[in-house]
Amino acid sequence: NQSVDPKKFGFHPSTKIEQVDGTHFILRIERKSRIIMKDGEKILEKVSFIKASVPDAVVSVFTTAPVCSKTKRFLEIHGIGIEAT
Repeated sequence: NQSVDPKKFGFHPSTKIEQVDGTHFILRIERKSRIIMKDGEKILEKVSFIKASVPDAVVSVFTTAPVCSKTKRFLEIHGIGIEAT
C-alpha cells in the first residue's frame, strides 16, 4: 500500500490514507478510544471528499479502536467497510 498526502483531499495532515490500487483507498484510524456515531459521521464526510476527487473510489476503514455496533451498521449501510485490527 502506498501512502497518500491527506492535503490532496483537503484533510488535516495527521489523517492517514493509503492507496491500494487506482481506486481503492484505506483510511487508517489509530487510537484507543471507541469509535462512536459522531466519529462515523466524520468518517462518512471524509469518504465523500475522497469520492468527489476519485469518482469510482472504494474506501475501507482500518482501525485499532473498538467500533460501536451502531456506527459499524451506519458505515456499512453507506458502503464503507470497517475493520478493527
